[in-house]
Amino acid sequence: MTIRIVAIGGTVNPGSTTEQALRLAAASAAAGGAEVSVFGGEYLARLPHYRGAAHVEGDGRELVEAVRAADGLLIAAPGYHGTISGLVKNALDFLEDLSKDERPYLDGRAVGLIATAYGDQATMSTLITMRAIVHALRGWPTPMGATIRTYQGLFSPDGECLEDRARMQLEMVGGQVLRGAQAFAGTAS
Repeated sequence: MTIRIVAIGGTVNPGSTTEQALRLAAASAAAGGAEVSVFGGEYLARLPHYRGAAHVEGDGRELVEAVRAADGLLIAAPGYHGTISGLVKNALDFLEDLSKDERPYLDGRAVGLIATAYGDQATMSTLITMRAIVHALRGWPTPMGATIRTYQGLFSPDGECLEDRARMQLEMVGGQVLRGAQAFAGTAS
């Protein structure tokens, strides 16, 4: 059985640290055998406000269907003003479309979390907020949540993480979400 992981996150800036961190964690899960779908900043920026004036039936369908079929998720958000960005929160609001499913919201899914910001205080408050959101959506946050301090030069131009601490956290979160998803799917080795 193939384990499916959906990765959600990023910013409106192409190649953002947040999206690079998400992709590194996703690569760790993929290296363990997971099939990974990434919904990065470019996709999230095209989503209208959930159920807002510009929202029409079918908006966000690819995201919702991918999460519906997923065994686990990775979510990465930048810390803006001490909490997650509106861009990522809006994407998570689309998961309301899963509320009436047999397995509602994120029920029975492992969820790895990544918070990025310029300072430690913002990464921690963002991570805590994401854990609260995942609990509200009935998901299972992984024990490790990555708190990544961002700065110019954290990632090389080709996406390699140049800081051992950050790379270790991201790989651990990717590995834990895969193992959690395997456990829920009954395929843990």
